[in-house]
Amino acid sequence: MKASLHPSRTVALLFLAVIVVGTLLLMLPYASADGQSASLLTAAFTAVSAVCVTGLVVVDTGSYWSTFGQWVILLLFQFGGFGMMTLATLLGLMVNRSFRLRTKLVAQVESHSLGLGDITSVAKLVLVVTLGMEALITALLTLRLHVGYGLPWDQAAWSGLFHAVSAFNNAGFSIHADSLMGYAGDSLILTPVMAAIIIGGIGFPVLQDLRNRLRDPRHWSLHTKLTLSGTVLLLLGGFLVMLLAEWSNPRTLGAMTLDDKLLSAAFASVSARTAGFNSIDIGALTHESWAVHYFLMFIGGGSAGTAGGVKITTVAVLVLLVVAEIRGRSDTEAFGRRVSDSAQRQAITVLVLGSAMVVLGTLVILRNTEIPTDQVIFEVISAFGTVGLSTGITADLPPSSQWMLTLLMFAGRVGTITLATSLALGEHRMPYRYPEEHPIVG
Repeated sequence: MKASLHPSRTVALLFLAVIVVGTLLLMLPYASADGQSASLLTAAFTAVSAVCVTGLVVVDTGSYWSTFGQWVILLLFQFGGFGMMTLATLLGLMVNRSFRLRTKLVAQVESHSLGLGDITSVAKLVLVVTLGMEALITALLTLRLHVGYGLPWDQAAWSGLFHAVSAFNNAGFSIHADSLMGYAGDSLILTPVMAAIIIGGIGFPVLQDLRNRLRDPRHWSLHTKLTLSGTVLLLLGGFLVMLLAEWSNPRTLGAMTLDDKLLSAAFASVSARTAGFNSIDIGALTHESWAVHYFLMFIGGGSAGTAGGVKITTVAVLVLLVVAEIRGRSDTEAFGRRVSDSAQRQAITVLVLGSAMVVLGTLVILRNTEIPTDQVIFEVISAFGTVGLSTGITADLPPSSQWMLTLLMFAGRVGTITLATSLALGEHRMPYRYPEEHPIVG
């Protein structure tokens, strides 16, 4: 009898297969604007970045790739966002109810925030949310680009569609060489994009919980409460730091009006949470702003959503653990609920392994390039957190470093989810326990 693959391995293999197909399609002469076949590295890097909804590029998306190539990229990050949101939700259901995956998944989380019957039900609900939001944002952007910028309807519609799908999936791909810098002061462009980024990155379990209990926050799940509170704190914190650090910087916010400064700082804070768009020059930011980007990019967004990073709930659980330890509490608690010991161990494992990946990637790239360390760290965290922001060094990195970034993107997108699921599903009670001893810590 053949042993069945672990669900988390199946997810990784599925995404790897899509990356291979995407790479082959992007290597076709039709995919390039000049009719020449793209190199393996260029095609593979772009395919990985798209499927892993990162947005890092080694060539300009709008000028290097043909319309066919851009459609391939759009479909790749649509699959990457929709597919990972669906699969991560299903894997989360498996963890919460500890059931087996065979032909169907029948489950309901204890909080009843996800009243889902089977795979088809999950996929349909995610599909409705995805296509509904993308259609709305596409319409808003198309109308603005046609009326406000005089673009013909076909060009406005294509640009609106591409950026709407990219925003909702937190992909960060743009057909403009300067991303969204040309719209830095346009709230009618940046606000819909921010809305798509936040809704796509907050996670489907949270959206479903809000849908069922929008007027009854007392009965929201602990996951929803941690995700929403963490999101608000990170967005406000990032906004304030960006505003203060860049207020007088003539290369970013310094020359803007007050309204434009507020809008651009807010957009930078939202986008740093794994979206990858930028309305100001990332390479011109102060070191303080780079530092807050490190933090925001590494944490990322909500679980089972389109965002990357180690996830808000991971960091929230660890913060609660620290608070409980400082206060001398034996239990880690929040919102009248106790966080399980297994969730705490899983959070520690994800954070430690994520940090190790960032350190390893940084060391490998530093060994092969003379680029300043702070820019390399920015690039590595952006890749691992599947953010896509860059200080402008991606195309200048040697091939070995670019391959390293592809590994980081794949590990950051697929690895954290499959790792967390493997840890949860692989948990089992031992028939014995060793005598307890307390080593000296600190």
